[in-house]
Amino acid sequence: MKEARKLGFYILLVIGTLLILATLLSLVYDVRFWFLKVLDFPRVQVLIGLTLTLILFVVVHTSKHWKVPSYLFLAGLISSISLQLYFVFPYTPLASKVIGTISPAEAENSHTVSLLLANVWMKNEQVNDFLETVNKADADVVLAMETNQWWTERLTPLHKVYPHRVIYPLDNTYGIALYSKLPLQNTQIKFLNHKEVPSIHTDIKISGNASFTLHAMHPVPPKPSKHPDNIGEKEVELLKVGRMVKQRQLPTVVAGDFNDVAWSNTSRLFGTQSNLGDVRIGRGLYNSFDAKSYIMRWPLDHVFVSGEFKVISLQKLPKFGSDHFPIYVELALTR
Repeated sequence: MKEARKLGFYILLVIGTLLILATLLSLVYDVRFWFLKVLDFPRVQVLIGLTLTLILFVVVHTSKHWKVPSYLFLAGLISSISLQLYFVFPYTPLASKVIGTISPAEAENSHTVSLLLANVWMKNEQVNDFLETVNKADADVVLAMETNQWWTERLTPLHKVYPHRVIYPLDNTYGIALYSKLPLQNTQIKFLNHKEVPSIHTDIKISGNASFTLHAMHPVPPKPSKHPDNIGEKEVELLKVGRMVKQRQLPTVVAGDFNDVAWSNTSRLFGTQSNLGDVRIGRGLYNSFDAKSYIMRWPLDHVFVSGEFKVISLQKLPKFGSDHFPIYVELALTR
């Protein structure tokens, strides 16, 4: 029993040290090393690991072993937990919302719009499940990402319900398709950072004189890929949109699979630069990736909105075969 306790003690030292190191390295931004950038992703998982390590360390530690190194290790665990909480806490229901909530009854006199965004996963062939998801959600606007020619051809049943469309299929996982019940105006497809990664920028007319601007994004990830990636480069696409939004004339929504977590340095800079609010803040994590894993999940699909909007509903919808969960949001344009 004594030997097992001692072994557990040393195992916890190793695990805890690695988690503390991962926490510290995750604070390093704007580096060329992708494996440092991805440490920003599993903050919740590292937080849970640190908390369990702290509890078990106190349990297995005998009183006679409480010396300076043990106190330093304990301080490292507590400091790392505090750092991870700093990043994660805003995405819990305990935090204050940056975009207010409005009930359906209160929103009756406002212009409302609903948006469904989903990375369909190019290799996924469960099109009927996705179509069923779209039909049940009955959103005003549907943004589908990773749409190649195969996918866009099979999504033609949506054309009856969504007469206004922007479709740009690609085989590099960055195809994008926008389906809207509402009229689109001043629509542009732009290539802001990579010549093979499009984004859609359009005004959407809700009714009467009420319109808003939608920027539909799917920036590249910070990890190696056979498709376009950002290895050795900074992520600038989102920040370019932030500068565009800063000069906005209309209420604005920026949505898509950002291939980055909500608390990343880029996401936070974008929110500050654009003066848009993340609808997740104060509501929950809404982890949209990876739908194939029960443990390694984080928020990659985002909706940022300007202050003219309030949130009626925000939901993570059931999976449909993709490695992403669809995200549904209903918004009220209150001013």
